[in-house]
Amino acid sequence: MTDESTLGPKPTTLTGGCLCAKLRYTVTLPRSHDFVKNAMTCQCTQCRRQSGALFTAFHRVPDFRWTSDTTASLAEYGASPAAKRGFCRDCGSWLYYRGQDGYSICLGTVDPEILFGENGGEAYGRALANGFGFHEWRENEIEGVTSDIPMLMRGQRHQGMFPAEDVKAKL
Repeated sequence: MTDESTLGPKPTTLTGGCLCAKLRYTVTLPRSHDFVKNAMTCQCTQCRRQSGALFTAFHRVPDFRWTSDTTASLAEYGASPAAKRGFCRDCGSWLYYRGQDGYSICLGTVDPEILFGENGGEAYGRALANGFGFHEWRENEIEGVTSDIPMLMRGQRHQGMFPAEDVKAKL
């Protein structure tokens, strides 16, 4: 486990949205937000198919609000009874995962100024995707590919989905 002080600067507000910019959001993080415990990744087949990537990086947030004029482009898909995945029906961007323990935003949708400091912004990607939280569906690791990514070797590694009641107890 790590101390949060090693993660560098931490944001108080996150902004982001979909590729076509029809859906925009803002997240306000409380001072007590635990960046270590709320960082997560998933290698399940559903997340892979939804994202087109070998693993998805998320960050659990207390809630978020839409800042776009309308959410008419928002759709949700339930690949399983346990959760919904929010996406833009116009451009297809996957924005969040909504499960029993709340929302997890897909980190690829966070604005570049916040994620990696584009145009002189403060880079908070390390705090958001630190790898010290938990990793779901590690039995789906691809030997020599995702099994060798250092970030995926830290934190709590789980076979299957981390139980929601355990997540709530840690928040």
